[in-house]
Amino acid sequence: MMSGKQYNGQEVSCCIKYFIFGFNIIFWLLGVAFLGIGLWAWSEKGVLSNISSITDLGGFDPVWLFMVVGGVMFILGFTGCIGALRENTLLLKFFSVFLGIIFFLELTAGILAFVFKDWIKDQLNFFINNNIRAYRDDIDLQNLIDFTQEYWECCGAFGADDWNLNVYFNCTDSNPSREKCGVPFSCCTKDPAEDVINTQCGYDVRAKLVTEQAAYIHVKGCVPQFEKWLKENLTVVAGIFIGVALLQIFGICLAQNLISDIEAVRAS
Repeated sequence: MMSGKQYNGQEVSCCIKYFIFGFNIIFWLLGVAFLGIGLWAWSEKGVLSNISSITDLGGFDPVWLFMVVGGVMFILGFTGCIGALRENTLLLKFFSVFLGIIFFLELTAGILAFVFKDWIKDQLNFFINNNIRAYRDDIDLQNLIDFTQEYWECCGAFGADDWNLNVYFNCTDSNPSREKCGVPFSCCTKDPAEDVINTQCGYDVRAKLVTEQAAYIHVKGCVPQFEKWLKENLTVVAGIFIGVALLQIFGICLAQNLISDIEAVRAS
């Protein structure tokens, strides 16, 4: 028996629907991977067996970066993927709004960073010095600081003497550490002929005259080196930010188009 309701030929665009689904399932899987890495790292450090230890670290725990980024990617990927596949307008609207909020926050952060350059520099200095104090407290933080100092060929926030903030490296008479008046190996200038890293190359180096230190370690701070790197790579950094912003706008527009299609089909 034929129904009296005639089909008007309007339907949801399969191209938009499955493009959003395919794009977001990649984000979803990447989010799961990031969260998995973060949970594994916390498990290795015993954090999962003692949740209160999350707040014990005085500096920045790099695992938080994996957890936050992974969490955001998981939520976006899930809502976009399932919303498109099941034609669920509620999930698609959440995806669109959430992506819009992230875009707005990124735009706001970029404007504030440009307007308040000196404040950002002071905060970066505070952040680095705070993590210098906690250098030996967390292996992930230690690796992050070492990578930063090696990559930018720097030492401390504004110089090697910033390592006086760390209990193991300060030059006070009461410091019993063998690393007293030294710096981490990542501050050392590298000898191309050396195949094995000399982890003791920074010992006692700050006990030498300032003019002699440059022969053993990088004397420039990481804040000015980061500024220099940013100026030299401004075009690349700006291109990445613009690319990410355009991708977010494109995602919002596609989601809105799919929502409109779904609502039009249901209303017909």
